[in-house]
Amino acid sequence: MALINLQSFQFYSSTVRTCRSLGTLRKTLNHLSDQGRQLRSWCCGSSVFGTVLSRVRFRCVFYRNYHAELWNQPNSITGTVHLHRDAGNSSKSDGKWMDEQKFFMELNSFSSSNEIFKFLSSLEIISDTMAAAALQRICEFEVDDSGLKNPKDILENEVFRALCFQFEHESQKLSDTGLVTALQALIKLRVDPWSTLIVRLVSESQERLDKGQLTIRNLCILGESLLDLEGPGCTMLEQIVNQVQGKKLEEWTTEEIAMVYGILQMSITEEGQYQDLLNHMNNITLTLAPQLSPKLISRILNALVILDQTQAIPLVIRLCKYSVRHVPRFTNDELANVLGAFIHFGHADQFFTEALERLVPKSSFTMHPEAVSKVMQYCCRKLIRSKPIFDAVAESFAYNADKCTTRQIAEYIVPFGTLSYLPPSAPSVFRKLERILNARFTQFQPHTLLNLLHSCTLIERYPVNFLAKIFNPYFLQQLQAQTPGLDRFVLSQLTQLFLTVTLECPFYEGPKLLPKYRVKSFLIPGRSLESSVDVHLYNRVKTGLVDLLGTRMYFASHVLTPYCYTLDVEIKLDEEGFVLPATRYEEVHRRIALCIDGQKRFCSNNHSLLGKEAIKQRHLQLLGYEVVQIPFFEFETLDNNREIVEYLHKKIFPHTYRLSW
Repeated sequence: MALINLQSFQFYSSTVRTCRSLGTLRKTLNHLSDQGRQLRSWCCGSSVFGTVLSRVRFRCVFYRNYHAELWNQPNSITGTVHLHRDAGNSSKSDGKWMDEQKFFMELNSFSSSNEIFKFLSSLEIISDTMAAAALQRICEFEVDDSGLKNPKDILENEVFRALCFQFEHESQKLSDTGLVTALQALIKLRVDPWSTLIVRLVSESQERLDKGQLTIRNLCILGESLLDLEGPGCTMLEQIVNQVQGKKLEEWTTEEIAMVYGILQMSITEEGQYQDLLNHMNNITLTLAPQLSPKLISRILNALVILDQTQAIPLVIRLCKYSVRHVPRFTNDELANVLGAFIHFGHADQFFTEALERLVPKSSFTMHPEAVSKVMQYCCRKLIRSKPIFDAVAESFAYNADKCTTRQIAEYIVPFGTLSYLPPSAPSVFRKLERILNARFTQFQPHTLLNLLHSCTLIERYPVNFLAKIFNPYFLQQLQAQTPGLDRFVLSQLTQLFLTVTLECPFYEGPKLLPKYRVKSFLIPGRSLESSVDVHLYNRVKTGLVDLLGTRMYFASHVLTPYCYTLDVEIKLDEEGFVLPATRYEEVHRRIALCIDGQKRFCSNNHSLLGKEAIKQRHLQLLGYEVVQIPFFEFETLDNNREIVEYLHKKIFPHTYRLSW
């Protein structure tokens, strides 16, 4: 381990400022450099660095140029490192030393990078691992998805530059952990990858990698750094994974397992690559699931999603099971990862849903929009109509929608339509949505926008102010250009949108959907705006209808209407209420549409119809049909044929006596 002397920063800073003000910087630096030659330089004798704890301390005044810049950043800067160190005793006891445990406690208590720099400048000597940890902590404050927040404040900071100088010139003396951790932090902070600093640290890492003595943790940290630096094509990465495979997996800690999952998720470029290692890890992790922290569960589930480990479903289910207890403690990102796994692998858990129902109402206003949108996606995919969640999300949407991306806005709203739920705060929700659409209409992806507006119509919220743009040929061309293009499902959405406006918004006088974009049936294989009838339930109802009506000729099945909907069963009546043969087209006075609603037409957690089934029945009524619903949960209680016939008679002909055949 190397020790880094930090006390000389103050002297150096004041000297540089004074010299700059006098315009004699070059002369002074030359003088300091001459003075430095008379003093003993870095402690590099074998008697010191031959020990486990190697020591690095400043001995003389140095000045050198150091190039640090952001790559692929519009606000990149080029700075100069100024480093000062004075002569002094090399003994650790002479410096201001802080115990590592106390140091890390202090480090974790800070809330900004400025506090960290101030803290470091108050110390004289720290170990290389402590310095690297400080850089990592700075990354937590200063690095986000868009890059380095305040590059000038960080890269021109004197403490930061002095640390960089030390890491560069003492790379061979650094501990393994200090080396790889510092490299990772400096790459995150966007130090120029071609700078001498990064080149030396990478070179030293390669030498130690060749020796094969790096621990699993350090191998993973190095791998993550190289992936950030060079991407999956890095030549050292394969060497790292090969060394990982050579380690005894049974001896790994849970954190090391999670780190290896992370390396593999970023480095695998071919299907099946390292699958033997993954299979072994999946089996080991299955037994370790109860020991995993919320953070590790989230990381591993996210890796399983990215690696598409469909063969590891037992592990996924087990991790999801143990995630229930951690729901209140997950961070926003961790919760989003866990929900992403539920969604990707098609899993649902009642206890997990109940945990979300306790969490979301309390936290919806403070949760990150991405976490909330994942909650709504989970409910939507698993058809979970949760009043506590939906009410809380609706209320928070009215206040927080401006912080959401267009994708997140759609993911907030679409589940309300899919599950046919109108929250109590619907007026404020849709006023807010209309304002957003007016302001950001062109920012929405075409298919996202269509899904959003179509879902609104499912709960009788009609986007009449935007239909002229939707039916516009230019917008339709945009739909065509974007995957999946104008497939049958998209055309079905457009057709149903047009049908909805025609039936429910007679005041609309804007552009119409051209006939070439309209479908003839909403019932299509796979993804469809209608659910096909449950065959088993249909056969039981059909048998009862034959007994009720006396013959099969008095009702028709799977009838495609001129309005794109398919009827499960249609019964025709004349003006006096007598049943007509199904093939009869004259003298038809009434039409009865039987909706034989199996379990798939309802939400998974209650007996509420899905939005697509609710709008179908609503439209059939507007088109003149008498809609009779035969829900599975009523029909399944009937024990014999007599009860079935009695039930159907009361449903279809509630005001007439039944004749006995």
